[in-house]
Amino acid sequence: MTMIKDKIVLTQGDLTEADVDAIVNAANTDLQLGSGVAGAIRRRGGPQIQADCNKIGPIPLGEAAVTKAGGMKARYVIHAAGMRLGGPVTQQSLKNSTRNSLLRAEEKGCKSIAFPAIGTGVGGYRIDACARDMLGVVRDHLKTNAHKTTLEEVRFVLYDRDEFDTFAAECEKLPEE
Repeated sequence: MTMIKDKIVLTQGDLTEADVDAIVNAANTDLQLGSGVAGAIRRRGGPQIQADCNKIGPIPLGEAAVTKAGGMKARYVIHAAGMRLGGPVTQQSLKNSTRNSLLRAEEKGCKSIAFPAIGTGVGGYRIDACARDMLGVVRDHLKTNAHKTTLEEVRFVLYDRDEFDTFAAECEKLPEE
């Protein structure tokens, strides 16, 4: 039997280079690719991602929408709307957008997905709270859906060492099944 924690992988690096089925964008409800993770996705993936977002958006706070990934290794970008444009990320919007990103990945038949630390940039969410909340949602989702999920790996790609260390410490606190 595969343990839930075995499906969660932490790496430090550039999310846009992740070799996974889907990467997650820390998005706003208008699906405007501005700075931070969204800006990196726009630059690496190309203008078609924003064009696709313009056809889909806006979406409700806490929801997630899917586009193709343009010039990146991933097949899809899942846009997790954790905030309104110019607004903060809340615990509820972070948890909902994380959960909905997992659901969109499963709907597309993804086996692997890579998340950034959603909301810790312009969204103003504390990194320790982000790690605790996102890892908790992922663990609960994988446990609840163990027999029907397509996801074999949920990766967190953390940009810098402090983010990585914070997520690693929170991951160690996850209870065993």
